[in-house]
This record gives sequence, C-alpha cells and structure tokens, in this order.
Amino acid sequence: MDAMKNSSSAGAGAAQASITLGGGCFWCTEAVFDRVRGVTDVQSGYSNGHAPNPSYEQVCSGDTGHAEVVRVRFDPSVIGLREILEIFFATHDPTQRNRQGNDVGTQYRSGIYYETEEQRVLARQMLDDLAQSGAYGAPVVTELAPLANWHPAEAYHDDYYARHPEQGYCAFVVGPKVEKFRKTFARMLKDA
Repeated sequence: MDAMKNSSSAGAGAAQASITLGGGCFWCTEAVFDRVRGVTDVQSGYSNGHAPNPSYEQVCSGDTGHAEVVRVRFDPSVIGLREILEIFFATHDPTQRNRQGNDVGTQYRSGIYYETEEQRVLARQMLDDLAQSGAYGAPVVTELAPLANWHPAEAYHDDYYARHPEQGYCAFVVGPKVEKFRKTFARMLKDA
C-alpha cells in the first residue's frame, strides 16, 4: 500500500499516496478531483462489496454491496490528505445515506476507504470534528472503512465528464459540483 503523509507541507519528492472515496456517482467525484493541483490520477471503480469483479450493471442493481468510488492518487508534497478530504466533504452531501440527490442506492453511499492507519486516524478526526461542529445541520453518515475489493470501472467511465460535458446528467449534476469546487477551492485548481 502507498505511503501517506497528513500534511501538504511534506518534503519534495515524497512518495505518491492514494485514498479511495465514494461521494455518489463516480463521474462527479472524478470530475472534481481531476482538477485538483497535486492529484496525479483519478480512477473510477467499485469497492467494499462482496462480489468478485463486478460490472457497472451489477453494482447498479445494488446486489453486490459495492460503492461507486474514485481512487485518488496524489503527491503529498503538493497536497495533503486533509485538503483532499476537505474538497471531498465540500463537493458532496455527506448527510445523505445511500444516495446523492436523485441517485439512490447503496452504491451511492458516502465513504472514505483508507489504506493506512494514518489515513484512518485523520479521517476519523475530521468526521468527529464535522459531527461536533454541526456544519451540515444533520448527522454525517460517511462510511469509514479499510479499502476492500477494489475493482476498476469499465474504461468508458474514464474522464466521462470531460468527454461528455453536454450530456444531460453531466450538465445538470456533474457541472454544478465542478463549478462549486472551482469557486470554493480556486487556489487548489491545477490551472491556478
């Protein structure tokens, strides 16, 4: 598993790190993290279910237990896990259980799937801080679990928003999340 640093002040040349996040439809989450400075790769996939090598159709049936997720690879010398998770919480609704907006089902659950104990500790701390702050006005239901049963999604999901920005779902659901990221985290844009 990848090495992890908790701060964006890690020294230059640090090893790549990765964290797997479920924030509803993976097209949305991928489109946001593709634009984050320090993120080197975002791969859509399925995790934390019980079926071996599930297909998109199987995951969408709700029978496999998998979440739609993205595996975010990043350079900890440029951006830390705390910043990654701040973006994650700001660009989806962590109070919705097994859904995001009109996307309903266990595959759309909010989840942080960690690879190291350091990731678990930081994510738990941030979840506890959110709960204490009452920032969302409702309980945060984000699942925190070790990464298990990761499977990459089919190739046609890769860069879906970038390839289909005018498609209805992309225009009305993905686009507003990307715009929210641009406005809220302008300093973290790759092009900034």
